[in-house]
Amino acid sequence: MMDEFPEALPGRPIWLMTLADLALLLVGFFVLVQASQHLDRKALARGIREGFGGATGPVATPEPIPMAAAAMMNFAPGSAALPSAPAGLIAWAREAVRDPRVTLKISGSADGSAADVDPATGNGAVLAADRARAVAAAFAAAHVAPAGRITIVNAPDLPGHNRRTVIVTMGFAGERQ
Repeated sequence: MMDEFPEALPGRPIWLMTLADLALLLVGFFVLVQASQHLDRKALARGIREGFGGATGPVATPEPIPMAAAAMMNFAPGSAALPSAPAGLIAWAREAVRDPRVTLKISGSADGSAADVDPATGNGAVLAADRARAVAAAFAAAHVAPAGRITIVNAPDLPGHNRRTVIVTMGFAGERQ
């Protein structure tokens, strides 16, 4: 009959074949790990992603992980002029960016009142962006961080929204390629 299994050969237990398969998979994994140290990691990740049917386009850079924040408060209503010299904030930022894996995100906010808007546009979001840019300009004048490590955002969901503040968030971005 065709549906009968062949007789097992004596001398080799069946589990030995499974163990050999597992050992080959383990060796393959170690070869992959070793090869990734010498190859372009992004190209390797892209190849693995394509092999498993994933997206083939560019992968977005992940957002840095927020670690700490400092704020500059008490802006005058309707003004983006710095309320005081930002020496303490600059010192904090300089210390933070000593680690090359750290980035800074500067976000401004307005208190939402009719008086706390940009005089030219009448918009609170524009005023908030102007406040963030004023702090970024102070950082640039003090040479706090190289280009590409400071980002200006308008993020109303951060703590400090509905206040006349600028929040500087230190984020861990990981190893730079």
